[in-house]
Amino acid sequence: MINTVLITGAASGIGDAFAQLCASKGHSLALVDINEGALTAQEDMIKNQYGIEVRSMVADLSEENVATKIFDWTEQEDMEIDLLFNNAGFGNFGYYNETDWNKDRAMLQVHMVTTSQLIKLVVPGMISRKRGYILNNASVAAFVPGPLMSTYHASKAYVLSLSQALADELKPQGIQVSVLCPGMTRTNFAKANGNDDPNIKFNIATPEAVAAYGYDSLIKGRVVAVPGIWNQLSAFLPRLLPRMRVTRMVGNIQRKNHAKRKDQKAIDPQKLVIK
Repeated sequence: MINTVLITGAASGIGDAFAQLCASKGHSLALVDINEGALTAQEDMIKNQYGIEVRSMVADLSEENVATKIFDWTEQEDMEIDLLFNNAGFGNFGYYNETDWNKDRAMLQVHMVTTSQLIKLVVPGMISRKRGYILNNASVAAFVPGPLMSTYHASKAYVLSLSQALADELKPQGIQVSVLCPGMTRTNFAKANGNDDPNIKFNIATPEAVAAYGYDSLIKGRVVAVPGIWNQLSAFLPRLLPRMRVTRMVGNIQRKNHAKRKDQKAIDPQKLVIK
């Protein structure tokens, strides 16, 4: 039984779609996002449309120990978290020696440290209740190294590995852990990391479809959830070809994207946006 759902990066993209889906199922919501305006508007809209309990917290998930602040907030609000969706994330596009370290560090903090710490904080309560769900948002990028998005791919590989390990550890405790690995999705993610006009455009999913697939996979007990046939093939490709060949293929695609971005001078590559 799911009563309260905690979602990070909840105010836009996949997080927003997941919140809408959970609201439609009658779940109470605890929403966390860095964008105060979008978060307030989302909270008001969901309350008015679905008539459920919604509470929200503005937080920057790239800050140290922000997971503790979020967990303390849920405790103060007397919320028992039945489902945790670690969704917040962003990318950094460009050659490793040229990208801004502060943005890389912030991304690693969001994807790896905050995600891990938040799980560690909510799991004891789930164990005591002998039930709980954890969904971590990785990416199809988790399956392959990614030249020109090296830290992003590496951090998502960590999320994938952590989720699979915890799924095995926590299943006997009545806790289902799944990892969602979407491909390209119609969110602000690509624009935020400076790659808003990629060469491959045929395989772009909607946030609603990705959120529904993730929720359904979690409830059904699927540990690794890869929505879309092309993404599933991409995830399987490293099993068929040498890893360095796959890395080179990914790098060639990214170099074309990088050349296009430099020609178009798309956006400030140092801009930090958390989806």
